[in-house]
Amino acid sequence: MTKTLLAVLAHPDDESFGLGGTLALYASKGYDVYYVCATRGEAGTVDDIHMKGFKDTAEMRTDELMRAAKELGLKEVFFLGYRDSGMPGMDANQHPDAQINAPLDEVAGRVVKYIRELKPEVVLTFDPIGGYKHPDHIHIHKATVLAFENAGNASFHPEAGAAFKPQALYFQVFPKGLLRAAVFLMPLFGKDPTKFGRNGDINIKELAEVVFPIHVRLNVRSAVDAKRRASECHASQGGMQMRRGIMGFITKVFGEREDYKTAGNFSGRFCVLKMRIPFLKA
Repeated sequence: MTKTLLAVLAHPDDESFGLGGTLALYASKGYDVYYVCATRGEAGTVDDIHMKGFKDTAEMRTDELMRAAKELGLKEVFFLGYRDSGMPGMDANQHPDAQINAPLDEVAGRVVKYIRELKPEVVLTFDPIGGYKHPDHIHIHKATVLAFENAGNASFHPEAGAAFKPQALYFQVFPKGLLRAAVFLMPLFGKDPTKFGRNGDINIKELAEVVFPIHVRLNVRSAVDAKRRASECHASQGGMQMRRGIMGFITKVFGEREDYKTAGNFSGRFCVLKMRIPFLKA
């Protein structure tokens, strides 16, 4: 019987830039891999050149996502229907449809609907700080944890379907070696690690100081080309530059593995795996 993996994240591009190697690897092994995306990336900064033929940013970034999904081999993509909240301090934070303004229980109810419908053995989402402290990332992390914990509870959002409990929930965590290397190397190239990203609103130095235990280290070498192609689909968000320049060099050195922390009790040991699948056993 085919096994299922479900990723629950916040924006178009999260499925490629972060854990794209994992999703592509599982899909290549014959697993059903699904992506539940909370928003359509409306608050992302986009150059006019990428908007040709699209009515708005949401439509354009949705198109990027659907093309990336094909490169990763995803079976289907679902949207929760919220609006991108943007980074802290943006006007998008105040939009009534912004994901961060939705009650956590409401978001969890929408997530649990897909858990019960798709019946994944394993669910993947962000770590508790949302990778780089994006408000939407943190919010969907909390909602996914709540949904996972209650998916087997028939009284939790009974309208969302019959109770079903997945086997495990894992949080993707950034390799601290990668972040520390970036902090060291970026100044040598005239870059400020406290002002990373297109809008200079990501503090890599601060993120490198947050340490989570790693329970699974997945070797995704065989899937890096699929991840690269998927990332390049998100051209409006810098996907074409993901493997170029200083960050491209760092990614090539550290980017052939993806790390995870288990969400609950973990009876196993830290795993360093090559081609074996750590979450789902054939």
